[in-house]
This record gives sequence, C-alpha cells and structure tokens, in this order.
Amino acid sequence: MDDLDQALISALRQNARLPVSTLSARTGVSRATVAARIERLVANGTIAAFTIRTGSEIPASGVRAVVMIEVHGKMADRVAEQLRGLPQVRALHSTNGRWDFIAELEDRDLVSFDETLRRIRLIDGITVTETNILLKTSKLTGAF
Repeated sequence: MDDLDQALISALRQNARLPVSTLSARTGVSRATVAARIERLVANGTIAAFTIRTGSEIPASGVRAVVMIEVHGKMADRVAEQLRGLPQVRALHSTNGRWDFIAELEDRDLVSFDETLRRIRLIDGITVTETNILLKTSKLTGAF
C-alpha cells in the first residue's frame, strides 16, 4: 500500500460517499487512477465495505462494553472461534500485553448482557476477563 492508497482510505473513512472527482482533486491524480485504485483496494480486500453510521449507533436502551480476555496457553484459536460465534460480539481484537483479546459487545439490556458475560466466562480456555461498560461515545470515526 502506497501513499495514494493510504490517502484514499483516510478520506473514505471520513466520508465513504466522496465522489471520485473530489478524491481526484484532493490527491492530485486523475479520476481514472482514483477509480482504479479504489477498485483494486476492494478486490484485494483492503476495503471490505462502504457503510453508514446512524447517529451515535448506540441504542438508547442497549448496552455496549469492551471485555478484556486472558486465554490459557495455546487455546487462543479455539477461544476466538467461539467468541466470533456470539452475535453480541461486534468486534474481536487480538492484542499484545496483559490481555490476549479485547471483545466489543453490544446487547439489548443488562439482563441479556449479564447472560452474555456468563457465556463468555464459561468458554473453555478463558482464564480471566475484565469488563468495562461504555457509558457515552463522544467520537466514532470508523475502522482504524
């Protein structure tokens, strides 16, 4: 990925609806080049989707949280597979440092959320979890 690819991705993260002509003007390359680059980035999987966000994307009655997860030994692949199978897991990140995974969860209410946490803690290979409920999101800009 070169500087042009990075510039296009950065601009599209801010506004996925930017026309090719605007991207062309911002980057100083032809519209044909911009269109070809975007097509290539989609084809090779670098750009997985063009999407929208509604408001803050936080349901007024829903619960969102991050759960830090420590995994025993070499069970990370098995644990990750089970976590990915839970519909409440919106994103799953492997990390370095204290935690093996950080899961972003969303559930409809606290009772359901408590059940989801119970199910996560029962997954074979998970040794420790730490959960933080998200109270308010002040900025949401899309994928890293």
